Amino acid sequence: MGALASGLPLTACAARPAVPQTILVVGDSLSAEYGLARGSGWVALLEKRLAEKKVPATVVNASISGDTTSGGRARLAPLLAKNKPDIVVIELGGNDALRGLPLAGTEDNLTAMVKAAQAIKAKVLLVGIQVPPNYGGDYMQKFSGVFETVAKKTGSAVAPFLLRGVADTPDAEANFQPDRIHPLASAHPRMLDNVWPSLAPLLPR
Repeated sequence: MGALASGLPLTACAARPAVPQTILVVGDSLSAEYGLARGSGWVALLEKRLAEKKVPATVVNASISGDTTSGGRARLAPLLAKNKPDIVVIELGGNDALRGLPLAGTEDNLTAMVKAAQAIKAKVLLVGIQVPPNYGGDYMQKFSGVFETVAKKTGSAVAPFLLRGVADTPDAEANFQPDRIHPLASAHPRMLDNVWPSLAPLLPR
């Protein structure tokens, strides 16, 4: 009544706080804190950053070590039904490459996952990964291109390379656990920084 009585338009009233949103992360060991202390992986760091920036969002980490795009596709529907996410972050594909699975299958699975999330009005972020040079330049280029291709044809956002500045540096081995596959906890802040610029525009204001 105060705004009406004073003659001020309703838009002059204090804005209502944004409704908290749910971010669902569906990934593999790179997001599941494999070999790390709980709370030190990039997904946990994302939750802390959201709190620090007072972004009204909660994070559900549904990542499973060893998961492939086909595995993620198979378990996505119940995750969507249970969590009703506003944003879905898909970090899958690395294990497809390690197992030598066909690129066409990886692209099809990612596309199906994006479309399933979009069907419930969720925004989607694809998190890309690249394979080491020993896979061959042609395969390396085609694999990394899968994420951009899916993003373009579905209209989803994409973070091109989760391990930029981690796996592509001269001293890359120093950033990894002894298996040379999984990054150390010290590398995960950089991984979050690689995701953040593509995720931030999807977050509630």
